[in-house]
Amino acid sequence: MQKLTVILMVLSLASCQYSAEQAQQVVDQAIAAHGQTKLDQVKISFDFRDKRYSAYRTPEKYVYTRLFVDSLELVEDVLVNSSKFTRLINGDTTEVIDSMATKYSNSVNSVLYFVQLPYLLNDPAVIKSYEGTQRIEGAEYDVIKVQFRAGDGGADFTDEYRYWFNQQTSMLDYLAYNYQTNGGGVRFREAYNRSDRMGITFQDYINYEVPIGTSLGDIPSLFEKGQLKELSRIINEDIKVTKR
Repeated sequence: MQKLTVILMVLSLASCQYSAEQAQQVVDQAIAAHGQTKLDQVKISFDFRDKRYSAYRTPEKYVYTRLFVDSLELVEDVLVNSSKFTRLINGDTTEVIDSMATKYSNSVNSVLYFVQLPYLLNDPAVIKSYEGTQRIEGAEYDVIKVQFRAGDGGADFTDEYRYWFNQQTSMLDYLAYNYQTNGGGVRFREAYNRSDRMGITFQDYINYEVPIGTSLGDIPSLFEKGQLKELSRIINEDIKVTKR
């Protein structure tokens, strides 16, 4: 019995390693297909819902910003390595209580996370596994499951994601996730309106609401049957890419 247990453990570890390697291969191919191997060499900026966002990376850090006008004041939020938050009003640093700094940081992170997919799936906090293939709207997809390491994955490390990569193009066509904050929920996004900036692909998303409790793997079937409710469109405008 003990020998059988050891054999099963070895097989399980080998299976997990194979799954992780397969997932890594799919993600790396997708990053290349999206032209995102250049993201560590450029600064990206864009408008999203009346706010201006930007992101750039150096070997030591990455910096996210959000710029907008509030009551005739120019507000700039700066987030370094997703941990150090600073708010400036009309160019002067202003004090922000911890709870609001966390709220603002999460908001900035969320917008810039989706813009930089699939690049950020190689973040150290990400745990990837290959979930096999799935057919959606007549095309075959590699399915990647993503979870996050506690402590490294931010406040929402308990969230779970699925990504569907087109086997023919290696492009990220669909994604889904569940979240626990604010009562929890499930979302499904369909990529559309792709555009190219200096060889980097950007894409908008149609955002669908999914019944709470739905397994992420079951969502494509509901989507094909037209049973998902469109909530919003994730549209990024005036996209610019500049060399650092």
